[in-house]
Amino acid sequence: MPPPPEEVIAGQAVYNRPMLAGYDVLVLGFHCRLVWRCAKRDMLDNYRRNIGARHVEFGPGTAYFLDRCGFPTATPELTLVDLNPTVLRVSAARVARYHPTVVRADVLQPLPFDDGRLRTGHYDSVGANFLLHCLPGSWAEKGVVFDNAVAALRPGGRIFGSTILSSGVPVSVPARRLMKVYNARGIFHNTDDDLAGLRWQLDQRFTDIQLTVRGCVALFEASKPGPTEEPAG
Repeated sequence: MPPPPEEVIAGQAVYNRPMLAGYDVLVLGFHCRLVWRCAKRDMLDNYRRNIGARHVEFGPGTAYFLDRCGFPTATPELTLVDLNPTVLRVSAARVARYHPTVVRADVLQPLPFDDGRLRTGHYDSVGANFLLHCLPGSWAEKGVVFDNAVAALRPGGRIFGSTILSSGVPVSVPARRLMKVYNARGIFHNTDDDLAGLRWQLDQRFTDIQLTVRGCVALFEASKPGPTEEPAG
């Protein structure tokens, strides 16, 4: 696997222990409700609708939603994937009761499905919540995340998540200003992220696509096609 580009390394480095300690209050509380205009309960509902017994989480953050959503079984098979080792330690500790598997990897690269920790075509669900707007590149480059999800999911398995968009959705003045700051600092990379581009990425790979806009946040959910199905696009 090639090393991650400098933009990826710089973007994930901000998620250190002090930042993660305040993440739930600052980002999921204050920013989501007052700036991005998407309540965290909407994201939690997305988890509850779609999460399966065998789940992979791309970019688990603090595992806030994994901790609260409730799995369809008391003993889920949970795998956490992130490039940042601090994120993996913090999130794994929060959901330690599920004995998660931890995979340190860059989701913008093909994932290591042959190393014994990730299985191809095995999982019921893949989560990618508040991840895509942090990743550098165009929609075509960010599409590798969806390719990895397709590789991980069983036929009929669900992908779901959310992302902050800069166009094609209502963006308030405070949201626009904060996005500008975060993009300048390399925390966000969503200057060209639009709703139509997200829809196109999903259409190329999935069926049963649902897109819900809350403020400047798009919540998405979709299914991997079965053997006799074709993607929506």
